[in-house]
Amino acid sequence: MELRIEETPIPGLLVAHLPVHGDARGWFKENWQRAKMTELGLPDFGPVQNNMSFNASRGATRGIHTEPWDKFVSVACGRVFAAWVDMREGDSFGATFWVEIGPETAVFVPRGVGNSYQALEDGTVYSYLVNDHWRPGFAYPALNLADETAAIPWPIPLDSAEISEKDLANPRLGEVAPMKPKKTLILGANGQLGRALAAGFPEAEAVGRDELDICDEKSVAAWPWNDYQVVLNAAAYTAVDEAETPEGRRAAWAANATAPALLARAATDHRLTLVHYSSEYVFDGTAAEHTETEPVSPLGVYAQTKAAGDIAVAGTPRHYILRTSWVVGDGKNFVRTMAALAEKGVSPTVVDDQIGRLTFTDTLAAATAHLLRSGAAYGVYNCTNAGDPCSWRDIAAEVFALSGRDRADVAATSTEAYFAGKQNIAPRPLSSVMSLDKLTATGFTPDDHLDALRRHLTP
Repeated sequence: MELRIEETPIPGLLVAHLPVHGDARGWFKENWQRAKMTELGLPDFGPVQNNMSFNASRGATRGIHTEPWDKFVSVACGRVFAAWVDMREGDSFGATFWVEIGPETAVFVPRGVGNSYQALEDGTVYSYLVNDHWRPGFAYPALNLADETAAIPWPIPLDSAEISEKDLANPRLGEVAPMKPKKTLILGANGQLGRALAAGFPEAEAVGRDELDICDEKSVAAWPWNDYQVVLNAAAYTAVDEAETPEGRRAAWAANATAPALLARAATDHRLTLVHYSSEYVFDGTAAEHTETEPVSPLGVYAQTKAAGDIAVAGTPRHYILRTSWVVGDGKNFVRTMAALAEKGVSPTVVDDQIGRLTFTDTLAAATAHLLRSGAAYGVYNCTNAGDPCSWRDIAAEVFALSGRDRADVAATSTEAYFAGKQNIAPRPLSSVMSLDKLTATGFTPDDHLDALRRHLTP
C-alpha cells in the first residue's frame, strides 16, 4: 500500500494511510515522515512532544479532549476505535468522524477538535505527536463520551467500558463553549498603517509599545504567543533624517532591526505567520524599477536598519515581507502636509527628481488580507498602489489642484538643491518605483495611486 492522505467531514482532520512492512518477526512502518506527508497535504505542524498512553485492558476509553494544539495520533501496539468532534467556533461545530485505527492508520487532528478513543485489544499503546508542550494545570474544553448529539457508536458499550471519573463528568455539547480560533496581533497600533490594519482586521488585537515593547527581549519572551497565529508588524522608526543623529541611530536600529529579529525568533518558536512591512529605502534607487530579487543596497541609517530587519524576518519560515513606498493614511504624511499648505495659501518648492508611486494604507491592509487568506507563497512582495510613476512635485501639484489651487503654485527643485546646507540629512533613493508583478500574480491588483489620491482628498 502506498502512503496516502484522506480528508474527512471535519475540516482539517486528515487520515493517513500508512504502508506497513511485515514478516515473521512483526512489522515496521514510518509513523511520521515529514517530507512525504507534507508533500501529500499534511500540515507541517512542527511537533515538539510525543506522548504514549498505555491501555491495559480492552474497553479502556479516553476523551473527548480538546487540547489547544495539533496532534498526530496513531497506535504503537493494538487497535482502537477513535472518534473526533469538532469543538471549534464556526459552521462545523459539532461535526463528527470516527475510524478504527491499527498500525496502518494515523490521523492528523487540528487544534480545537475533540479527540477520543476506545481500546479494542488488551495492552494497546496509543501515541500522540503534538506541537506544543503540555503544561500542568492547563484547562481545555471536553465533551461527554455519551453525548447524544455526537452519537458516537462505541463498539464496547460505555456502561461496560473503563472510563475515568473526570471523563464521566464532562459536559454535553450544548454546555460547551466553542473554542475560538487563535488571534491576529497588530503591532504599531497607533501609527497610520496600524490603524488601517485594525480597520481591515476588526477581529484582531492591536497593541502599541506601551503594551508590548518589541525592542525588549524579556517583554517579547513573556508575551502569550500561543494565543496567536498571525502577527502584523506595523511598528517602525520612520524619521529618516533623525536616524542620522546618534540618538536616532540607536532608536532606529532598535525598532527596525532588533525588534523584527526578536519577533522572527518568537514566530519560529511558536509557528506564527509574521507579516513585516518594509521600505523601498532598502535599495539605493539606481534601478528604474525594483524587483523582489534585487539585492539590498541601503544608503542611510534608516535604510540600513530596514534592510537588517528584512534579513531577520526572512529567517522565520512563515513570513511575508511587504516592501512599500510613499505611505499615505490616517496620520502625518506628505499628502496631508501639502493639503494644509494649499489651504493656508503657501506655495511650496518640491523635489522633482525622486520618482515613485503612493501607497495608501488601506491598500496595504487589503493586500495583507489577500496574501494571508489566499495562502500565497511566503516571501517578499512589493506593495504600492499601481499606475504611472511620478515625482513628489507631481503629487504635490495634484493635491493643490484637488484643493482648488493652481498646479503652478508648486515649484520644482532637485533633491541636491533642496537639501543643500542642511545637517543630518539622509540620502534618498531617486527611484522608488517597484514592480508589482509578483503581487498581481497572486490575484491582487492595487488601485491606481492617483485615483486613490483623488478619493482620499474628495469629501
